[in-house]
Amino acid sequence: MLYLVATPIGNLGDITLRALEVLKSVDLIAAEDTRHSGILLRHHGIAKPLVSFHEHNEARRTAELVIRLKEGASVALVTDAGMPGVSDPGARLVRACQAEGLEYTILPGASAPTVALIGSGFDATRYFYGGFLPPKSGGRERALREAVARAETVIFFESPHRLVRALEVLAAIAPSRPVCVARELTKTFEEFRRGTPPELLAHYTAHPPKGEITLVISGSDEN
Repeated sequence: MLYLVATPIGNLGDITLRALEVLKSVDLIAAEDTRHSGILLRHHGIAKPLVSFHEHNEARRTAELVIRLKEGASVALVTDAGMPGVSDPGARLVRACQAEGLEYTILPGASAPTVALIGSGFDATRYFYGGFLPPKSGGRERALREAVARAETVIFFESPHRLVRALEVLAAIAPSRPVCVARELTKTFEEFRRGTPPELLAHYTAHPPKGEITLVISGSDEN
């Protein structure tokens, strides 16, 4: 059996009882970063064999894990934070299990897009998750222009080093659109800063952001 296990996005206490039971019981844990996941496992007193499973070895490791699953092993897949498969490896392994008729299940839990969406105060009945904003300026501008044209709330992940650039684009194309920067979710310095793009641009130009960032843009129907 394959278990896709959601892990905390910041606070190590944000893990379900079921997730802990599974992580303690499986034969093997596949982790995006074994060092990062090792911190979580040690925090909860879990000692299990770990193998890496990330974007650079996903194809090879998927084939290896399918063999282990066929042999009857139980495997848990975790990423650095949140739900496997959401802007992280996981979908390829699920498809392989489907193709081979192998059992798998999903253990729900923490998810940064959901936390940021609710914390923004924007409409959560309809939303679009766009993953990471493109790092290059042309792709970033296209993605943001498409975002502000949407009726529903839009959610992106963004690097703290590129947040100001994204806000510059939004200030130019949609200066009055309400936006929320959700930063360091569930951690000590958690922040939900809401405002117009020019307001947020001024703030983060003066106070360069640190940590994990989720950018939430209100939908056109909400304004």
